[in-house]
Amino acid sequence: MKKKLSIGVDLGGTNLRAAIVTPEGTIEKKLKVPSVGDVLKTLSELIERLFTPDVVGIGLAVAGLVDVKNKKVLFSPNLRQIEGADIAIILQERFKVPVCLENDANLAALGESIAGAGRSYDSFVLFTLGTGIGGGIVRNRQLVSVSSEIGHMIVEASGRMCGCGRQGCLEAYASSSAIMSMVREGLNSGVDTLMKHHPPNLAITPAEVYLEYAQKGDALAIDILTKAGLYLGIGIANIINILSPDAVILTGGLIEAKTYYLQTAMQTAYTTAIKELFEQTTIITTHLSDDIGLIGSAHVAFQAAEGLLNYGK
Repeated sequence: MKKKLSIGVDLGGTNLRAAIVTPEGTIEKKLKVPSVGDVLKTLSELIERLFTPDVVGIGLAVAGLVDVKNKKVLFSPNLRQIEGADIAIILQERFKVPVCLENDANLAALGESIAGAGRSYDSFVLFTLGTGIGGGIVRNRQLVSVSSEIGHMIVEASGRMCGCGRQGCLEAYASSSAIMSMVREGLNSGVDTLMKHHPPNLAITPAEVYLEYAQKGDALAIDILTKAGLYLGIGIANIINILSPDAVILTGGLIEAKTYYLQTAMQTAYTTAIKELFEQTTIITTHLSDDIGLIGSAHVAFQAAEGLLNYGK
Protein backbone atom coordinates (compact mmCIF):
# COMPACT_ATOMS: atom_id res chain seq x y z
CA MET A 1 0.00 0.00 0.00
CA LYS A 2 1.25 3.47 -0.88
CA LYS A 3 2.65 5.32 2.10
CA LYS A 4 0.84 8.58 2.91
CA LEU A 5 2.85 11.64 3.85
CA SER A 6 2.20 15.35 4.01
CA ILE A 7 4.38 18.44 4.06
CA GLY A 8 3.95 20.88 6.89
CA VAL A 9 5.33 24.39 6.44
CA ASP A 10 5.81 27.14 9.02
CA LEU A 11 6.25 30.62 7.50
CA GLY A 12 7.72 32.71 10.29
CA GLY A 13 9.01 36.25 10.32
CA THR A 14 12.59 35.00 10.74
CA ASN A 15 12.67 31.51 9.18
CA LEU A 16 10.78 29.26 6.77
CA ARG A 17 10.56 25.67 8.05
CA ALA A 18 9.20 22.65 6.23
CA ALA A 19 8.97 18.97 7.07
CA ILE A 20 7.77 15.61 5.79
CA VAL A 21 5.30 14.26 8.37
CA THR A 22 3.47 10.94 8.80
CA PRO A 23 -0.26 10.70 9.71
CA GLU A 24 0.81 9.89 13.30
CA GLY A 25 2.64 13.23 13.58
CA THR A 26 6.17 11.86 13.23
CA ILE A 27 8.62 14.15 11.42
CA GLU A 28 10.73 12.19 8.93
CA LYS A 29 12.77 15.06 7.51
CA LYS A 30 12.83 18.82 7.98
CA LEU A 31 14.53 21.85 6.48
CA LYS A 32 14.94 25.49 7.53
CA VAL A 33 15.96 28.60 5.60
CA PRO A 34 15.83 32.34 6.45
CA SER A 35 12.70 34.34 5.52
CA VAL A 36 14.60 36.73 3.24
CA GLY A 37 14.41 37.76 -0.40
CA ASP A 38 11.56 36.42 -2.52
CA VAL A 39 9.71 34.40 0.11
CA LEU A 40 7.31 32.77 -2.36
CA LYS A 41 10.17 31.57 -4.55
CA THR A 42 12.12 30.32 -1.54
CA LEU A 43 9.03 28.56 -0.19
CA SER A 44 8.40 26.76 -3.48
CA GLU A 45 12.02 25.65 -3.68
CA LEU A 46 11.93 24.43 -0.08
CA ILE A 47 8.85 22.28 -0.74
CA GLU A 48 10.43 20.98 -3.96
CA ARG A 49 13.35 19.63 -1.92
CA LEU A 50 10.96 17.58 0.22
CA PHE A 51 8.23 16.62 -2.22
CA THR A 52 7.78 12.95 -3.22
CA PRO A 53 4.95 11.04 -4.94
CA ASP A 54 3.82 9.90 -1.46
CA VAL A 55 2.86 13.45 -0.44
CA VAL A 56 -0.94 13.85 -0.41
CA GLY A 57 -1.18 17.45 0.82
CA ILE A 58 0.64 20.57 1.93
CA GLY A 59 -0.25 22.66 4.97
CA LEU A 60 0.96 26.23 5.44
CA ALA A 61 1.20 27.83 8.87
CA VAL A 62 1.46 31.60 8.37
CA ALA A 63 2.34 34.30 10.89
CA GLY A 64 -0.62 36.64 10.54
CA LEU A 65 -4.34 36.99 9.95
CA VAL A 66 -5.55 34.33 7.51
CA ASP A 67 -8.75 33.91 5.48
CA VAL A 68 -8.85 30.10 5.68
CA LYS A 69 -11.82 29.68 3.32
CA ASN A 70 -10.35 31.76 0.50
CA LYS A 71 -6.74 30.74 1.26
CA LYS A 72 -5.49 34.31 1.59
CA VAL A 73 -3.09 35.99 4.02
CA LEU A 74 -4.93 39.15 5.01
CA PHE A 75 -2.33 40.64 7.30
CA SER A 76 1.18 39.55 8.32
CA PRO A 77 3.06 42.30 10.18
CA ASN A 78 6.37 40.41 10.15
CA LEU A 79 6.10 39.08 6.58
CA ARG A 80 4.33 41.81 4.59
CA GLN A 81 5.23 40.55 1.10
CA ILE A 82 2.91 37.53 1.36
CA GLU A 83 -0.19 39.62 2.11
CA GLY A 84 -2.86 39.08 -0.55
CA ALA A 85 -0.70 36.62 -2.48
CA ASP A 86 -2.31 33.42 -3.82
CA ILE A 87 0.27 31.23 -2.07
CA ALA A 88 -1.94 28.16 -1.69
CA ILE A 89 -3.29 28.33 -5.26
CA ILE A 90 0.20 28.76 -6.74
CA LEU A 91 1.56 25.79 -4.81
CA GLN A 92 -1.51 23.67 -5.55
CA GLU A 93 -1.05 24.23 -9.28
CA ARG A 94 2.65 23.40 -9.10
CA PHE A 95 2.52 20.28 -6.92
CA LYS A 96 -0.98 18.97 -7.85
CA VAL A 97 -2.04 18.21 -4.25
CA PRO A 98 -4.42 20.07 -1.89
CA VAL A 99 -2.85 23.03 -0.11
CA CYS A 100 -4.39 24.64 2.96
CA LEU A 101 -3.55 27.79 4.86
CA GLU A 102 -3.96 28.66 8.54
CA ASN A 103 -2.55 30.96 11.21
CA ASP A 104 0.75 29.60 12.53
CA ALA A 105 -0.14 29.85 16.20
CA ASN A 106 -3.46 28.07 15.61
CA LEU A 107 -1.61 25.22 13.93
CA ALA A 108 1.04 25.20 16.64
CA ALA A 109 -1.78 24.70 19.16
CA LEU A 110 -3.16 21.89 17.01
CA GLY A 111 0.30 20.29 16.84
CA GLU A 112 0.66 20.62 20.60
CA SER A 113 -2.68 18.86 21.11
CA ILE A 114 -1.63 16.02 18.78
CA ALA A 115 1.94 15.34 19.87
CA GLY A 116 2.89 17.57 22.78
CA ALA A 117 2.06 18.51 26.33
CA GLY A 118 -1.39 19.65 25.16
CA ARG A 119 -2.45 16.00 24.98
CA SER A 120 -2.85 16.09 28.76
CA TYR A 121 -5.43 18.91 28.78
CA ASP A 122 -9.01 19.28 27.59
CA SER A 123 -8.48 23.00 27.08
CA PHE A 124 -5.39 25.15 26.79
CA VAL A 125 -4.11 28.37 25.26
CA LEU A 126 -0.79 28.38 23.44
CA PHE A 127 1.46 31.46 23.40
CA THR A 128 4.09 31.47 20.63
CA LEU A 129 6.95 33.69 21.78
CA GLY A 130 9.28 34.61 18.94
CA THR A 131 9.77 37.44 16.43
CA GLY A 132 6.13 38.23 17.18
CA ILE A 133 3.62 36.77 19.63
CA GLY A 134 0.82 34.51 18.48
CA GLY A 135 -1.78 32.35 20.13
CA GLY A 136 -3.96 29.33 19.62
CA ILE A 137 -6.92 28.07 21.61
CA VAL A 138 -7.93 24.43 22.14
CA ARG A 139 -11.30 23.77 23.80
CA ASN A 140 -12.70 20.30 24.50
CA ARG A 141 -9.66 18.91 22.65
CA GLN A 142 -10.64 20.77 19.45
CA LEU A 143 -8.86 23.72 17.87
CA VAL A 144 -11.06 26.80 18.10
CA SER A 145 -10.90 28.34 14.63
CA VAL A 146 -10.77 32.03 15.53
CA SER A 147 -8.11 34.66 14.87
CA SER A 148 -6.53 34.23 18.35
CA GLU A 149 -4.33 37.31 17.84
CA ILE A 150 -3.10 37.18 21.43
CA GLY A 151 -0.03 39.27 20.57
CA HIS A 152 -2.29 42.17 19.64
CA MET A 153 -4.21 42.47 22.88
CA ILE A 154 -3.60 45.96 24.26
CA VAL A 155 -1.49 45.94 27.41
CA GLU A 156 -0.57 49.63 27.46
CA ALA A 157 -3.00 52.30 26.24
CA SER A 158 -1.32 54.63 23.71
CA GLY A 159 1.88 52.64 24.23
CA ARG A 160 4.71 51.51 21.96
CA MET A 161 4.03 51.27 18.23
CA CYS A 162 3.50 47.69 17.07
CA GLY A 163 4.30 46.21 13.66
CA CYS A 164 0.55 45.91 13.09
CA GLY A 165 0.29 49.72 13.05
CA ARG A 166 -1.44 50.00 16.41
CA GLN A 167 -0.12 51.08 19.79
CA GLY A 168 0.29 49.21 23.05
CA CYS A 169 0.09 45.60 21.80
CA LEU A 170 1.61 42.78 23.83
CA GLU A 171 3.85 41.98 20.86
CA ALA A 172 5.33 45.48 21.03
CA TYR A 173 6.47 44.81 24.60
CA ALA A 174 7.22 41.11 25.04
CA SER A 175 8.38 39.63 21.70
CA SER A 176 11.94 39.15 20.43
CA SER A 177 11.40 42.13 18.13
CA ALA A 178 10.35 44.27 21.09
CA ILE A 179 13.36 43.17 23.14
CA MET A 180 15.75 44.07 20.31
CA SER A 181 14.01 47.42 19.79
CA MET A 182 14.56 48.22 23.48
CA VAL A 183 18.21 47.13 23.20
CA ARG A 184 18.74 49.56 20.30
CA GLU A 185 17.04 52.35 22.23
CA GLY A 186 19.27 51.71 25.22
CA LEU A 187 22.44 51.68 23.14
CA ASN A 188 21.44 54.87 21.32
CA SER A 189 20.74 56.63 24.60
CA GLY A 190 24.28 56.02 25.81
CA VAL A 191 23.36 53.77 28.75
CA ASP A 192 26.36 52.01 30.28
CA THR A 193 26.09 48.39 29.14
CA LEU A 194 28.33 45.48 28.18
CA MET A 195 26.44 45.36 24.91
CA LYS A 196 28.32 48.50 23.78
CA HIS A 197 31.36 46.27 23.34
CA HIS A 198 29.61 43.77 21.09
CA PRO A 199 31.51 43.32 17.78
CA PRO A 200 30.26 46.19 15.55
CA ASN A 201 30.06 43.98 12.46
CA LEU A 202 27.76 41.46 14.19
CA ALA A 203 24.17 42.21 15.22
CA ILE A 204 23.21 41.31 18.78
CA THR A 205 20.69 38.48 18.83
CA PRO A 206 17.85 37.99 21.34
CA ALA A 207 19.56 34.80 22.56
CA GLU A 208 22.71 36.77 23.37
CA VAL A 209 20.65 39.24 25.40
CA TYR A 210 19.19 36.57 27.68
CA LEU A 211 21.81 33.81 27.55
CA GLU A 212 24.93 35.96 27.62
CA TYR A 213 24.55 39.58 28.70
CA ALA A 214 21.80 39.11 31.30
CA GLN A 215 23.67 36.14 32.79
CA LYS A 216 26.76 38.34 33.11
CA GLY A 217 24.70 40.79 35.16
CA ASP A 218 24.32 43.49 32.51
CA ALA A 219 21.82 45.97 33.96
CA LEU A 220 20.31 47.01 30.61
CA ALA A 221 19.72 43.40 29.48
CA ILE A 222 18.18 42.49 32.85
CA ASP A 223 15.93 45.56 32.85
CA ILE A 224 14.69 44.90 29.31
CA LEU A 225 13.96 41.21 29.96
CA THR A 226 12.22 42.03 33.23
CA LYS A 227 9.98 44.63 31.55
CA ALA A 228 9.19 42.25 28.69
CA GLY A 229 8.37 39.51 31.19
CA LEU A 230 6.08 41.81 33.14
CA TYR A 231 3.98 42.52 30.05
CA LEU A 232 3.94 38.84 29.09
CA GLY A 233 2.62 38.10 32.57
CA ILE A 234 -0.16 40.65 32.10
CA GLY A 235 -1.07 38.97 28.80
CA ILE A 236 -1.16 35.53 30.42
CA ALA A 237 -3.29 36.85 33.29
CA ASN A 238 -5.76 38.39 30.82
CA ILE A 239 -6.16 35.05 29.04
CA ILE A 240 -6.60 33.18 32.33
CA ASN A 241 -9.22 35.68 33.51
CA ILE A 242 -11.17 35.51 30.23
CA LEU A 243 -10.91 31.84 29.18
CA SER A 244 -9.95 29.98 32.40
CA PRO A 245 -8.09 27.24 30.47
CA ASP A 246 -6.70 24.10 32.07
CA ALA A 247 -3.26 25.19 30.90
CA VAL A 248 -1.29 28.00 29.29
CA ILE A 249 1.48 26.51 27.17
CA LEU A 250 4.45 28.66 26.14
CA THR A 251 6.56 27.92 23.08
CA GLY A 252 9.06 29.67 20.77
CA GLY A 253 12.64 30.83 21.10
CA LEU A 254 11.99 33.05 24.10
CA ILE A 255 11.11 30.13 26.39
CA GLU A 256 14.90 29.77 26.78
CA ALA A 257 14.91 33.14 28.59
CA LYS A 258 13.95 31.50 31.86
CA THR A 259 15.66 33.94 34.22
CA TYR A 260 14.17 37.47 34.33
CA TYR A 261 11.76 37.04 31.37
CA LEU A 262 9.74 33.89 32.19
CA GLN A 263 10.37 34.26 35.91
CA THR A 264 8.88 37.75 35.90
CA ALA A 265 6.01 36.64 33.65
CA MET A 266 5.02 33.87 36.06
CA GLN A 267 5.15 36.17 39.07
CA THR A 268 3.18 38.90 37.28
CA ALA A 269 0.52 36.43 36.10
CA TYR A 270 0.20 35.18 39.68
CA THR A 271 -0.32 38.67 41.11
CA THR A 272 -2.49 39.95 38.22
CA ALA A 273 -4.89 37.08 37.44
CA ILE A 274 -7.92 36.27 39.58
CA LYS A 275 -6.45 34.05 42.29
CA GLU A 276 -9.00 31.23 42.01
CA LEU A 277 -8.64 31.06 38.21
CA PHE A 278 -4.85 31.19 38.33
CA GLU A 279 -4.78 28.28 40.74
CA GLN A 280 -6.82 26.18 38.30
CA THR A 281 -4.42 26.86 35.41
CA THR A 282 -1.09 25.14 34.80
CA ILE A 283 1.56 27.24 33.04
CA ILE A 284 4.19 25.19 31.23
CA THR A 285 6.67 25.36 28.35
CA THR A 286 6.50 22.95 25.42
CA HIS A 287 9.19 20.40 24.60
CA LEU A 288 8.35 20.38 20.87
CA SER A 289 9.45 23.96 20.16
CA ASP A 290 9.80 24.57 16.38
CA ASP A 291 8.19 21.25 15.47
CA ILE A 292 4.65 21.87 16.71
CA GLY A 293 3.71 24.22 13.86
CA LEU A 294 5.03 21.69 11.36
CA ILE A 295 3.01 18.87 12.93
CA GLY A 296 -0.14 21.00 13.03
CA SER A 297 0.17 22.19 9.44
CA ALA A 298 0.88 18.66 8.23
CA HIS A 299 -2.23 17.44 10.09
CA VAL A 300 -4.53 19.88 8.29
CA ALA A 301 -2.85 18.87 5.02
CA PHE A 302 -3.98 15.30 5.65
CA GLN A 303 -7.47 16.61 6.49
CA ALA A 304 -7.51 18.64 3.26
CA ALA A 305 -6.52 15.57 1.26
CA GLU A 306 -9.40 13.63 2.84
CA GLY A 307 -11.88 16.49 2.44
CA LEU A 308 -12.07 17.06 6.19
CA LEU A 309 -11.28 20.42 7.72
CA ASN A 310 -13.38 20.62 10.86
CA TYR A 311 -11.29 22.36 13.52
CA GLY A 312 -14.16 22.71 15.96
CA LYS A 313 -15.69 25.87 17.41
